[in-house]
Amino acid sequence: MFEYIYDLIILFVAVYKESHITCYLNLNEMTNTKAGKLLLFFLCFNVIFHTVISEDPHTCPADLDGDCGFDDLAEWEGEFFPGIPKIKYEGPKSKNPLAYKWYNPNEEILGKNMKDWMRFSVAFWHTFRGTGGDPFGAATKMWPWEDGTNSLAMAKRRMRANFEFLEKLGVDRWCFHDRDIAPDGETLEETNANLDEIVALAKELQGTKIRPLWGTAQLFMHPRYMHGGATSPEIGVYAYAAAQVKKAIEVTHYLGGENYVFWGGREGYQTLLNTDMERELDHMARFFEAAVAYKKKIGFTGTLLIEPKPQEPTKHQYDWDAATAANFLRKYGLIGEFKLNIECNHATLSGHSCHHELETARINGLLGNIDANTGDPQVGWDTDQFLMDVNEATLVMLSVIKNDGLSPGGFNFDAKLRRESTDVEDLFIAHIAGMDTLARGLRNAAKLLEDGSLTELVRKRYQSFDSELGAQIEAGKADFELLEKKVMEWGEPTVPSGKQELAEMIFQSAM
Repeated sequence: MFEYIYDLIILFVAVYKESHITCYLNLNEMTNTKAGKLLLFFLCFNVIFHTVISEDPHTCPADLDGDCGFDDLAEWEGEFFPGIPKIKYEGPKSKNPLAYKWYNPNEEILGKNMKDWMRFSVAFWHTFRGTGGDPFGAATKMWPWEDGTNSLAMAKRRMRANFEFLEKLGVDRWCFHDRDIAPDGETLEETNANLDEIVALAKELQGTKIRPLWGTAQLFMHPRYMHGGATSPEIGVYAYAAAQVKKAIEVTHYLGGENYVFWGGREGYQTLLNTDMERELDHMARFFEAAVAYKKKIGFTGTLLIEPKPQEPTKHQYDWDAATAANFLRKYGLIGEFKLNIECNHATLSGHSCHHELETARINGLLGNIDANTGDPQVGWDTDQFLMDVNEATLVMLSVIKNDGLSPGGFNFDAKLRRESTDVEDLFIAHIAGMDTLARGLRNAAKLLEDGSLTELVRKRYQSFDSELGAQIEAGKADFELLEKKVMEWGEPTVPSGKQELAEMIFQSAM
């Protein structure tokens, strides 16, 4: 009898440890006596008790096909990225795709650590809501932790995945749209309650070291916003957009967010035939004024950012580019209340380079944040690819250095994997490559500035204004009569070479 019990218990322990399932006992096959049944029960209980309390913490891969022994996977705290280590700096000679080659966060460049120049952030929507779908094809990826729903339980699971991703990547900032992190409800009250529940979890998970670089409200996907939010001709939609932004500012503030972004994807028109553009622009200004007032009322000290984009999804978006946005802010007296979030792909859609948009924002005192991505020159839409061009990254970093950094803004990876990239590790590889590219850009820009040749070339090009008359012109004290007198005195001016090829040679020497 005791040998039989002993053998069964050994078998039970092996099965339990292997599969973490409950021991199934058929006591009738063991013994027909009450004493035997009681003895076997206590022995098995003792084995279960000691096995459970002595076992290592529970972890398992984020595979919905596996049985991790949890009834509520929303509360599951296992690994979402098993096999992916914490990403470390290994230097330029490393061949490890899961290591930084150029981004060394604590390395000092021009008086600041790299991490302080960069202030990297992960975009929740592309990283955890991106499916690979496009206008011509269905989704190509469903991450192992996804269950195909937009439930609160699924939202919690995604949020846990987000913070594990941040921790392993070594990034301490993230960005979000309200509707990306929490599902819509049947009413605004229910929707806000859903958001509160997810935000409470995010607050717990981010601790004291992680915070949002910025938050925003999604005012473009729901059918109610088909004509826009702040520029909708329907007053009920305008009010709903205001209520949604109010809540989004509140949760951004609650999470310790450093900025709040307005992207007006539907704030524009498809045709002027049915549009009162002046009235819509006035309404948008009133909307922004109300946002400024509410921000101050609740004590949110973060920067309000406008993200210019020329079109898509509308034919014409009112904040077309940096210059257009700056003019709008000046016209409506908002120039001191907002800065700009420049996205490189949006710059090229508006017919500019990213460098142009950054410089336009910078010289107007409006450069607040950068959405780090790029587009494909052969594709005429917003492809949101990870920036991998070192030359472009160097130009970007020249503007950032001249701006003395971006704080309290930073670099948000508003970028998504290609439709054909479907492995979980691709999420890491893409961010690592993007971070390394910008880090190389920072190193190259610092090299150019320390060398001084390019700076000197630019100085010499304008040296004729480093004169008494030049100072008068720049101070606004040289009238046309004075300038005409100087022409009569000097005769035909000598125009020097622009030295463009030399400038490009100097630039390329730093790559």
